[in-house]
Amino acid sequence: MRIPGKRVRRVRLVRTEQFVVAVEVEAVIPDADPTEPCFESETVELLREIELNARQGNVAWLKQHGKVYAAVSAA
Repeated sequence: MRIPGKRVRRVRLVRTEQFVVAVEVEAVIPDADPTEPCFESETVELLREIELNARQGNVAWLKQHGKVYAAVSAA
């Protein structure tokens, strides 16, 4: 079920030890409570899937969904 309200694009950062993935997702400013944007269940599921793939190191899949940044070791 879709939440009624204004739809806006937001960049979310999904962080793991190896990667940070910047993903543009849709947030909703609900008509019932416009104080804070929220995410629909499909968006939350996508963010969880991105985190899982980042933990597994699936860079090719991650690049299809956002910008991938890799962590480097401190010298």
